[in-house]
Amino acid sequence: MTFEVFRDAWGVPHVRASDELALAYGQGWVTARDRTWQVQTDRWRAEARLAEHIGDGGIAWDVVAHRLRLPDLAQRAYAALGDDDRAWVDAYTAGVDAGLASAPRPVEVDELDRVLGGSTPDDPWPAWAPLGIFLADHALFSTFPRVLWHDHVVRAARYAPNTGLADVDPLDLVRLFDPASDGPTSGSNAWALHGSRTDSGAPLLAGDPHRVLELPGPYQQIRLACPEYDVLGLAFPGVPGLPHFGHTGDAAWGITNAVAHATEVYRELLLTRDDGRWEAIGPHGVEPVASRAVQVRVRGGEPLTVDVMETARGPVVVRGMPPGRPVDQDGVVTGALPRAGLEEARSVRLQAQVDADLGFGCLRPLLRARTAHDVAAALAGWVDPVNRVLAADSAGTVLTFDAGRVADRTPDDRLLSLHAWDPAHAPRPWRAPAAPREVTDVAVDANERPAAADRDHGSVYAPDRAARIAHLLAARPVWGVDDLGDVHGDTHWAGAGRLLRYAADLDDLSPPAAAARDRLLAWDLHLDADSAEAALLADLRAALVARLVEEPALRALDVPHHAGPAFDAWFGLRGRVGSALTALLGRADLGIDGPAHVRAALEEVAARADGGPWGARHTVLPAHVLADVPGATVPSVPALPLGGDQDTVRCTGSVPGVTDRAFRGSVARWVWDLGDRSRSRWGVPFGSSGDPRSPHFADQHATWADARTVEVVTDWALLTPEPLPGEREPGRVRWA
Repeated sequence: MTFEVFRDAWGVPHVRASDELALAYGQGWVTARDRTWQVQTDRWRAEARLAEHIGDGGIAWDVVAHRLRLPDLAQRAYAALGDDDRAWVDAYTAGVDAGLASAPRPVEVDELDRVLGGSTPDDPWPAWAPLGIFLADHALFSTFPRVLWHDHVVRAARYAPNTGLADVDPLDLVRLFDPASDGPTSGSNAWALHGSRTDSGAPLLAGDPHRVLELPGPYQQIRLACPEYDVLGLAFPGVPGLPHFGHTGDAAWGITNAVAHATEVYRELLLTRDDGRWEAIGPHGVEPVASRAVQVRVRGGEPLTVDVMETARGPVVVRGMPPGRPVDQDGVVTGALPRAGLEEARSVRLQAQVDADLGFGCLRPLLRARTAHDVAAALAGWVDPVNRVLAADSAGTVLTFDAGRVADRTPDDRLLSLHAWDPAHAPRPWRAPAAPREVTDVAVDANERPAAADRDHGSVYAPDRAARIAHLLAARPVWGVDDLGDVHGDTHWAGAGRLLRYAADLDDLSPPAAAARDRLLAWDLHLDADSAEAALLADLRAALVARLVEEPALRALDVPHHAGPAFDAWFGLRGRVGSALTALLGRADLGIDGPAHVRAALEEVAARADGGPWGARHTVLPAHVLADVPGATVPSVPALPLGGDQDTVRCTGSVPGVTDRAFRGSVARWVWDLGDRSRSRWGVPFGSSGDPRSPHFADQHATWADARTVEVVTDWALLTPEPLPGEREPGRVRWA
């Protein structure tokens, strides 16, 4: 069994093999060589061994990974795979091991050893590592951290006298921070055009996933070909196949996050007995709690012991919360329980934990899809995260559907944690989404609240991108592949208009402030890189955030959250205030004088010197593992000016009042042509290689910064065979 690797001008790997298992081996092999540092660190995260390799900076992740029992789940899910799927995963893992063995030593590992001393170990991958990496990539991608934030808001409000918070209905209070008022800092876009709307008469699919901008990027451009199929798309390094975006030649697909409520959070009351046993209050009384201690080894430091606990509902992820009032407002008579040894906690119920199923059985059938209905059938077993899927085929069919399993809860019950002791909140079976619908014109998915009630699975949706994309697509009767860059690159943000309404009727402004206000009101709301008005808006937002976080009603929320440092980003008050400015400025009942704040902020920004265009300060701020290692030199990319921000189609999300740099955004762009796959296009933020020494480490970065894509090459004759090390026959590797 053999495989070959070819490259295009951008260094994108095209892997061709004699059969499916050889292809899986080849995908693992080339991924390990192209993304060596990335797959190593992702494997450490999957095993909850990050601190063992990078020191203190890995502790926060390791603790939450153990508490969620991610390594245990990955091992159980691997053991539950069917024989063919397990053999496929094994072939991929064997390829990764072989690729790592032949790859140059990463410069980042040298840097770790320089700063921390010693030698970073490199042991073989466990067989379950690809499932663990998939889990680690998505464990905090669900809505459960937001539910923890909502709980925090309600809890803090109970003990915030003289702020008005305690008088606000809890659900209204958490909806204050629903980003539907202003827009989240990221999401995802996808749209489909039926052949009646394209210049070729065949469907077009396009979009871009939005995640944290990591270096290297979270997606890998790759082509996988064997006698059974020939598929190109975007892979997760460390995970076989193409789970989110792919084109088989006859069929294609792309996803966005459905922001569905699929992982449930439970409010637990835990009791510790004299003999050290833990118990929880369940719907039928006291229940046992499974508990064990695990050790987190820390490079250069002392090991840390973590208590891992699991109730009948799921792993306990937050502990150490005081149990509240003697008689709880939710009806539990905590006064009748012993006060010593009583604490509140939060457990998390993941379907994958219940069923030991990550949906890996979907991945091989997806590669074989020849029709849009084949795509839907392949994804029928998808689990989590719940995705909205657009699929199309060369015969002209376009489908829209949801993939995954969603919690059977009312919209109100999706906002806050459920009560472990309440029979009405007892765990229920997850439900499958509705059947696929056929598209005969245009379909857009962009994390918006769906019009169809049977697709409304969440509670927090994005307000603007879907409507903006639909508006742009309606502006032309016919679209071609090259036209879709205009949609990818759109920088209009309707949320700016909602915010500026507070400035429209202000009086008693100084002449400079009035001039700044008038400039903003005359602005076209496009956050282009060369826009001075976009920079002025950013200054106004930052000034408003700085003022609002000092409001007593909001300052009362800036208290310890008990969830641990891994969740700090979800509890940052400045970030939360910045994403809800419009809603907060209208809450006079909380003592917030919106017009006065806007007036003062305008005066403040007008008094400053001209800060230049938006792109001068709006540049990429990529996350890198070495940033958590003090003293380490972190690889970087050019600080190119960026357009867009927040809930624009061209998402390059900043955090108003914290940073103007983009830390989240489009981590790939793709256009799939079902008439001729060779006309398709794709792009990533940095490059196909994760090695800073490679010419392909950041050669796509300028193209990405300009919201453009590069060509897909499908003709093997136009690709360059890659000489593979240690083989007599150049370009070919044999494995058994």
